[in-house]
Amino acid sequence: MLTRKQFELLLFIDERIRESGIAPSFEEMKEALGLQSKSGIHRLITALVERGYIRRLQNRARALEVIRLPDSVRPQSRRAARFEPSVIEGSLAGAPRVAPPPPPPSFVPPGVHEVPVLGRIAAGTPIEALQTPMDTLSVPESMLGAGEFYALEVVGDSMIEAGILDGDTVIIRRCDTADSGDIVVALVEDREATLKRLRKRGNSIALEAANPAYETRIFGPDRVRVQGRLVGLFRNY
Repeated sequence: MLTRKQFELLLFIDERIRESGIAPSFEEMKEALGLQSKSGIHRLITALVERGYIRRLQNRARALEVIRLPDSVRPQSRRAARFEPSVIEGSLAGAPRVAPPPPPPSFVPPGVHEVPVLGRIAAGTPIEALQTPMDTLSVPESMLGAGEFYALEVVGDSMIEAGILDGDTVIIRRCDTADSGDIVVALVEDREATLKRLRKRGNSIALEAANPAYETRIFGPDRVRVQGRLVGLFRNY
């Protein structure tokens, strides 16, 4: 019941602990999986802890311990890629090697949808939203409904009075229109994306924060494009 990234991270942690006696650093895990930020590693580790594959240890550096591996990973094959035995050549010396089996495909249980995490979105000063998936998030289909969805990690505090905090992950339904009052991902001048409440004021578009410390920004309709509407939120404690 692991995603591909969760499976890859679990095997990487297990291999490094067996080699060196300690778990890899977040930076090493990020580079090994090709992710863009350590927050993606944090989400993967949290998912592995919740599923009972690893646990966090107190008062130890890099305090992770692998409790179990998926049933598809045989104990004798966990280090097969690094085992180089001495061989006495015989009649089978020229026989082709059999490639090891690939990792099992991600299993998505019924009623769950894998939503791609596309990067970070500012709830504050606009920043560019990434378009390359860096991870996936398992979301109950009952929370989504029909449509195409993606997720973004929130950076900033301009939407705190709408219950959206720095570090939250928002679930967005792709769309190019929204009603006045909807919280949307808005692309400003085809360069910067921000998470704000949209208000329609005549021929103008207002992007309204949910924090009095931030001012409402008003644009002409040709300067703002809706990229999606907020439908859900995940938070790690």
